[in-house]
Order: sequence, then C-alpha cells, then structure tokens
Amino acid sequence: MVINALIFHSGKELIHFNGPTKIKLMKITLISDTHTKHEELMWDKADLPGGDLLIHAGDLMNSGYNSNDITNFCSWFDNLQQYDHKVFIAGNHDRKFEDKPEQALEIVNSYKNITYLQDDWVKVGIDEEMAKIYGSPWQPEFYNWAFNLPKGGPGLMSKWEAIPTDTDILITHGPAQGHLDTSGPPYNEPNLGCPLLRHHIDTVSRPKIHVCGHIHGGYGYKFDGQTHFFNASILNERYEYVNKPVTFDWNPETNEITFI
Repeated sequence: MVINALIFHSGKELIHFNGPTKIKLMKITLISDTHTKHEELMWDKADLPGGDLLIHAGDLMNSGYNSNDITNFCSWFDNLQQYDHKVFIAGNHDRKFEDKPEQALEIVNSYKNITYLQDDWVKVGIDEEMAKIYGSPWQPEFYNWAFNLPKGGPGLMSKWEAIPTDTDILITHGPAQGHLDTSGPPYNEPNLGCPLLRHHIDTVSRPKIHVCGHIHGGYGYKFDGQTHFFNASILNERYEYVNKPVTFDWNPETNEITFI
C-alpha cells in the first residue's frame, strides 16, 4: 500500500512513503513573488520539473485584498501534481492573510494538497528521512504593507526567537541582512534585509536552507559554509517574469545540493 501526502495542520508532518528503498536526496523547487503571474510559469520540465517539494516564499497577490487571487493561486498550486508536497507562506502584498485571516484560511483549507505556514512548522519526508520546515511572513516595516513590524524592535525579534532550533528549511518572505537583499535597477539599494533575522540565523537557528523573496533584485543563491541562502523572486522590479524557479537535489544529512 502506498500512502502519499498525509497532512496535519499545526505541528504537522507530511510523510511520503515510497516503498522499502530509502531515498536520501530530496528534489526541491523554489519560487517567490509571483504577484498573480504564477500561470506564466511553464508547467513543463523547463520551469516546474516536479519533485518532492515545491516552496513559495510569499507575495502571491498584488493589492492583497481580492479573495479571487487567493483562490486562483491555491487552485494552480494544488494542481501541480508533479510535486509530492507544496508549502507556501504569505508576503507583504498578501494583506488578506493578516487583515482577514479567517477568510484567507477558509480558501486555503479547501485545498487538500497544499500547506500554508504562518509562524508554524511542518515536516516533510521520504521514509525515515524527515526535514523540518518553518515559515514566517514578517519583515521590517516596509511602507504600509502587510506583516510589518518595526525594524530592530522586540516584536520582530520575538518572531525570530520562535523559530525552532532544529529547523532544516527556513522560509521567510524577506531576506536576512547582507544575504541577497540588494534591490534591482533603477534602485540598487543594498542591505534591505533584516539584521535581527541575520543574527538569529547565524547564531541560533542555523538552518540548512533559508528561502526568501521580497527584494526582487536579490534573486540568486549564496552559501556561507553553514546555510544555503536562496532569494527565489521570479519577477524583477518592473514585475516582469525574468527569473526562473530554482530546482536542486538536496541531501538532508550532508546538506549538499546539486542544481538541476
């Protein structure tokens, strides 16, 4: 008997049994900041090749108030059947998730093959290999958007202190300061990420992978010897689809990745 994608919300585990053979590598695809343009991503192997896990790091909406945008995204996300597990968080453009969360979650929870994280974790695994994923939408204050908290303040620090120390994959909408946080042309402004998040990642939570978006010009990858950092924004500053989703094989035991 094969059991796929058993989902338990809030302190939950997604378990994928794939026969008696233990598979050590996890195939992961990352996207972020689709801003209602998710359907521009090709469903073929060029953009979304399929695998064990698809992560979206927030900003699925534009203005953030239209419930139809949530429905449209969740339907699309849910129907990407080439991925065993699909996890997403909200971003600063996803206002309804903060202002009217009961309405947003009613839509999300009507789809059974996706998981939404807001200051919460999920475990994804193949047989005995489990990876703990924690997701949070908060960021230093950025104009009058959603999930804003004062930069450097105790409110933001409390959000990062809630990250479990055994987190393998951390998803936040905004980057950590100094890691893929420079805006693109015509702004080219550096160090837009959160310094408190940077400190917590470096000294406390120490995740193996950190996935973010928010700063479109920061799209890319870097490795500091401890954590693989990804900014997965697929749109540029002009909201044009120019950046491809990132797909790689990941070994949870050794933290080695191989890009595909």
